Amino acid sequence: MPRKKPFSNKQKKIQLQVKRERKRGDTGSGPSSRNASVERGERQSDTSDSETTDIRRINQQPFTTESRYDPNRFRLHFEKESKEILQKRKKQAMTKALQQVSHKELEIDIDDIYPSEKGLGFPRRPSWNYEMTRESLLRKEEKSYRDYLEDLHSRNPVGSLSHFEHNLETWRQLWRVLEMSDLVLLIVDIRHPALQFPPDLYHYITGELQKQVILVLNKADLCPPPLVIAWKHYMASKFPHLQTVCFTSHPGQPYSTVLQKKKMRRKADWSHAGGPLEILKACREITAGRVDLSSWEQKIQRDASAEQVDGEGADEGAESVLVEHQSDSAMEMSSPTQELYKNGVLTLGCIGFPNVGKSSVINSLVGRKVVSVSRTPGHTKYFQTYYLTPTVKLCDCPGLVFPSLVDGPLQILAGIYPVSQLQEPYSSVGYLCERTPFLSVLKLKHPSLLDNEPYHGDHGSKDQCWTAWDVCEAWAERRGYKTAKAARNDVYRAANSLLRLAIDGRLCLCLRPTGYSCLREHWENHTDLSDIMALQGRLREEEGMGDREEEEDGESSTEPEEERDRDADDDEDGDDEDEGFRQPRREDDKPSGFAVNMFNVLQENECE
Repeated sequence: MPRKKPFSNKQKKIQLQVKRERKRGDTGSGPSSRNASVERGERQSDTSDSETTDIRRINQQPFTTESRYDPNRFRLHFEKESKEILQKRKKQAMTKALQQVSHKELEIDIDDIYPSEKGLGFPRRPSWNYEMTRESLLRKEEKSYRDYLEDLHSRNPVGSLSHFEHNLETWRQLWRVLEMSDLVLLIVDIRHPALQFPPDLYHYITGELQKQVILVLNKADLCPPPLVIAWKHYMASKFPHLQTVCFTSHPGQPYSTVLQKKKMRRKADWSHAGGPLEILKACREITAGRVDLSSWEQKIQRDASAEQVDGEGADEGAESVLVEHQSDSAMEMSSPTQELYKNGVLTLGCIGFPNVGKSSVINSLVGRKVVSVSRTPGHTKYFQTYYLTPTVKLCDCPGLVFPSLVDGPLQILAGIYPVSQLQEPYSSVGYLCERTPFLSVLKLKHPSLLDNEPYHGDHGSKDQCWTAWDVCEAWAERRGYKTAKAARNDVYRAANSLLRLAIDGRLCLCLRPTGYSCLREHWENHTDLSDIMALQGRLREEEGMGDREEEEDGESSTEPEEERDRDADDDEDGDDEDEGFRQPRREDDKPSGFAVNMFNVLQENECE
């Protein structure tokens, strides 16, 4: 028997790399294929001094050439950060002491994020005609995109721009959706709408395309009602022709349960989502009778009545909706200018940043689940159209990150960058802790305190100097996160856990419009307050307060804590162990459901 030859780790690594490339079909991509053309475009210089930008492809999935579609076609492509920058931020997170910022630091102006003089626009589709071939059109689009990147980097120094989309395929889908749509639904997260509303996109749609925009403030149940009203008026003052509609992130859920763990919440009631009727009203006002929308109104009413009769089974029994997958040829050679409401059909285009809840909005409009919902940014894999009724069509577009000057940690907390792909999450944790009362919420014990001391809440920890690394280490100790071999505190897993709590809204960081602190009393006494509270389910919550208190004492799970934590990291969106999220009131608090403490979302024994 021949002697076995040693197989080093290096050889094994190379073998696995070759295997992954073969699965992705990299060796089978011809020079004229779409994927190959995109790869050529990405490897081209996109800086003014001819430096090659290294692109990181997020959540790449293996696929074979026999697959129906490429799952990586619309994956997020961001500029890769150097190891030196990552190490510098990590060292700073370990040494820099956290200092709480003032409430005014939470106020943000959209002009500071998208300054007009920096050229923070988006790539336009170049002009074309029907005499051009498909290949020549693709080449022209690639050249136009490279010119856009060169101009963008020439106006902004290296390191000043935040993460933005480098995948030309995703920009192509935006062009097609804008051309096909009669009205555009621009969906943003109410916690930070200024980050996700590019003014250049709004002016392009309303100016060059001569189309209307409806701003959908999604996840309105994660913010205090006065803040929701303040953001609505702020956006209306900045963009007078903008129609604004509020949407709830958890349709049909009482306010006290929107922050619960996924497996503790009942099934989403898409037909009772807050917002479809408001969008219908806005569309009626814009179309002014040029499209018959009565069938859409009847559909919303039928879906609601069907849910009341069938209960949770209404999702399967809801009215059927025609779904179409657009082919490449149909998308690429679509008419550059089309008449509005052609053949009496209203086409709505859904666009927005990743992780703002576009899929949830589409499910709500359809009345049942037709799009899978995920907290992973860039989850939408291909272009689809949905016929709500014979006269209303809905177009879905993959999430896009526009160039901006927003802080990197704030981008992470906004859910734009996948948490699982972060190489250095600690600076984002520090950014979050400086803007939230993390110590009183998480009830952490400082790592410098003796391990054999009995735990008394956060006693003794308030006087300690905290760093972002200390917070992660204390949370790992609190949750029992340990490394596999040495059983040390797993600070990386703890940092990811804290960021997921923030993105899911359970450690809620809500930005405020400029001047909110000065006008806070005005917003807290606004006439629209009751409407927002009704949309969020807070009025219904207060009326049934007595009954709910009796139901909150549910049985606690008997699963081992470590097993629950593992399940939470793999499948659920949080790391809580309790079913409720009661919010104890302080003496200076306003009545329940009115000026809620947005940070106090974890129950007393949540972290125990």
